[in-house]
Amino acid sequence: MDEDDIECVCSAIVVCMLTRAGVMLLNKEKRRSRRWCREWIHRRIRGRGVVNMLNQELRSEDPNSYKNFLRLSVHQFNFLLNLLDEDIRKEVTFMREPISTTDKLQITLRFLATGESYRSLMYSTRVHESTISRFVPLVCTAIIQHLSPKYLKTPDTEEEWKKIAQEFYDLWNFPHCIGALDGRHINFRPPISDGAYYYNYKGTHSIVLLALCDAKYRFTYVNLGVNGRVSDGGIFHRSSLARALNNNSLNIPPPDFLPGTRNTAPYVIVADDAFPLLINLMKPYPQRGLCHDTRIFNYRLSRATHDRK
Repeated sequence: MDEDDIECVCSAIVVCMLTRAGVMLLNKEKRRSRRWCREWIHRRIRGRGVVNMLNQELRSEDPNSYKNFLRLSVHQFNFLLNLLDEDIRKEVTFMREPISTTDKLQITLRFLATGESYRSLMYSTRVHESTISRFVPLVCTAIIQHLSPKYLKTPDTEEEWKKIAQEFYDLWNFPHCIGALDGRHINFRPPISDGAYYYNYKGTHSIVLLALCDAKYRFTYVNLGVNGRVSDGGIFHRSSLARALNNNSLNIPPPDFLPGTRNTAPYVIVADDAFPLLINLMKPYPQRGLCHDTRIFNYRLSRATHDRK
């Protein structure tokens, strides 16, 4: 696997760190008869459950199915595990053996890949839902701390922006492009008291992921968590990216000659018509009354933007 593949996967992992709060209600009437765990859960240590199937069968016999299940190859999983091992490891006590770091990471990745509830994961993995609800947020936090500084870093030098612009020109035939910007709704089940707050125009409840990607689909900026009622343009207007563009604190290169011409143009982020038109943010022409040149421009811009979706 080359460096581009690793960077693309790692940036995607960081962006997928969306966790749900889990609350475990204990049955007070049964406290006196409570055991360490239920018998069918305890059989996990004897080789039962999805986690054992992953480690004992898919990992060596069917790597493609392993990747399909966790969304990471064995090599990618080992890379991530080596980074996180010390942060998510728990010491063995005389009371009972803790969940291994391998199992914690695999269960967390399955949770992120599918959005399954902790209870559903309990039945497939034979790890109690209260235990899962404790270690999943910890693993996600460790992933963010280790990967975010390297794989989700917004460029801040002219050389970095120019490298991205060259890649856009080589791959998508759009000059002076330093990123593609768009928003995506992430559906979820909202708190009962806040259902209307997250209700969007599609008739679902969601939060919005506003993301900037480079020419190779790697995230260079994300804004996550605004309720789904707000438009992409409204989210951008209130984002740190908009403030950075207005303050010119990202060190975007000054206008330069377009390839093969003596015409100068600014370096721009491309987006759809939901966003405002700014010096460094380019959107398509309105669809009415387009001439040949503006129609070609819209096609090129749409290709640079929408092929990333």
